[in-house]
Amino acid sequence: MTDNDTILRMESISKAFPGVQALDNVTFEVAAGEIHALVGENGAGKSTLMKVLTGALGKDEGQITLRGATVQIESPSDSQNLGISMIHQELSLIPNLTVGQNIYLGREPRTRLPGFIDWKSLYSAAQEILDRLNLEVDARTEVRGLSIAQQQMVEVAKALSLDADLIAMDESTSALTGRETEVLFEVMRSLRGQGVGLIFISHRLMEVFQIADRITVLRDGQHIGTESIDLLDEDQMVQMMVGRELGELYPKEPLTVMR
Repeated sequence: MTDNDTILRMESISKAFPGVQALDNVTFEVAAGEIHALVGENGAGKSTLMKVLTGALGKDEGQITLRGATVQIESPSDSQNLGISMIHQELSLIPNLTVGQNIYLGREPRTRLPGFIDWKSLYSAAQEILDRLNLEVDARTEVRGLSIAQQQMVEVAKALSLDADLIAMDESTSALTGRETEVLFEVMRSLRGQGVGLIFISHRLMEVFQIADRITVLRDGQHIGTESIDLLDEDQMVQMMVGRELGELYPKEPLTVMR
């Protein structure tokens, strides 16, 4: 990977809370057209790092470079304006609004008459994004009539409507069936082919091996390592996450012979 490929570089990021060093000199980078998995146990620092990236938390130290330029991200609106979008585990859609209304909520196109929404433009633009995702859903459909998997795709569509070329997905498969997960993965691969950088956070290591190009492991707020997925197996990844080999986690008990 060359510097020209790197869309995001978070370098030497530190963040402390009273009595807790949540992030300690963490470096993390994502290339354009890459699915980069961010893994670690609960409390490893994944959520804190993403909150720093999306402006929900300020960093204590470190530097963020986006598309080769140093940026200051001090609020969620800053991150959105920079083309960064976060899809959280808890969906933030409004059920009684349509898909198109949810995608452009608060950013509705206006007619020439002040105060009037240009509904034709809104639904046309929303449908164009849905079609780009190969999602067979009408933009005028109310969200409450969609499956959880379809709602997840609407969240992806909302991210694309913001012209995001860096999308972080936090446990996005947790409520999906196996088939729904594969549909989401197909969309992720399509976005990767369009040059979008994706950050995939999951506790399901099988899925990480299925979809990711590289992984970064955090443990206790520290960067343990970044590797191509082809160079790791599950045992090695778990060892990086917990700091011990599987044999130490699950030692074999001596056989007891009954007499």
